[in-house]
Amino acid sequence: MQLIDLRSDTVTLPTPSMRQAMFSAEVGDDVFGEDPTIKRLEEMAARRMGKEAALFVASGTMANIISQMIHCGRGDEMILGDQAHIFWYEQGGSAALGGIHPRTVKNQWDGTLAPEDIEAAIRPDNVHFPRTRLIVLENTHNRCDGSPIGPDYMEAVADLARRFDLKIHVDGARIFNAAIALGVDPTDLTRYADSVSFCLSKGLGAPAGSLICGSNAFITQARRVRKVLGGGMRQAGVLAAAGIVALTEMVDRLADDHDNAHALAVGLSRINGISIDYERIKTNIVYFGIIQKDLSPPQLCEKLNAAGVRVLPADSRRLRAVTHYPITKLDIEAALEAVAAVMG
Repeated sequence: MQLIDLRSDTVTLPTPSMRQAMFSAEVGDDVFGEDPTIKRLEEMAARRMGKEAALFVASGTMANIISQMIHCGRGDEMILGDQAHIFWYEQGGSAALGGIHPRTVKNQWDGTLAPEDIEAAIRPDNVHFPRTRLIVLENTHNRCDGSPIGPDYMEAVADLARRFDLKIHVDGARIFNAAIALGVDPTDLTRYADSVSFCLSKGLGAPAGSLICGSNAFITQARRVRKVLGGGMRQAGVLAAAGIVALTEMVDRLADDHDNAHALAVGLSRINGISIDYERIKTNIVYFGIIQKDLSPPQLCEKLNAAGVRVLPADSRRLRAVTHYPITKLDIEAALEAVAAVMG
């Protein structure tokens, strides 16, 4: 039985061209600034994000905590969504490692934070309060149906940030998914951000790595923080080579993942016992609920796994499925048949 793994777009395997690039990569000691493949990847990433410079790091979590630690000092505060990946899934690193206080604002269904809610959360200058330094946005937004956030909203938040002298960090783990879904260039989504991170190891299919992009001064600081976090890698051009292939060969095909996710969502909406608003699905992440009270997400996951389909429980009533390379339309059809059979 062929397994259809929809747990995450992190389960992708390197493409043949990635494996070849990794095998033949020219490498050097990156901590000494001597790895030519990493340098090339960083230059490509900065250009794609419209920033002066970039830094290759081990993961999206590392990219985010480095960025937070540069924008905020110990005891400072950042504003972010109550459904943000940083808040839910990064082990409280902002507080544990950076001494940064997270102040959450309610995420709207489309992943945005209402500007009036952001403004209301900004601290006045008072010795009793932490200083507000940073606004964090997530694009696409994982827990909000993988929603892409558009340029107009980014500009509105940037106007607010400028009025209060705040910085903006974009957790852009899936920023290329957002750009493809919205039909815009990634720079249209990042031009107002002081820093942006994105993952190579999700929909782009590389085995590891993320990039932080920002000004030359910001990346100089990021390199120092990366080192103290233990992220200074040596001949990591082997990994960067796969990242170069990811940026040159894997971006445009993200549209296929979006099409497959929409087909999955529409199909799920036709299955008794499943609840989903398929019109919200714009990228590659599909959240769906269970109507049957006698069936929990972990139980449904177990039944589907036995049928050759893997998804993840998201909370007490919802599950998550994510489309990615090399999932095909036939895989989606087979997955839907499995769900229909299990739901009976």
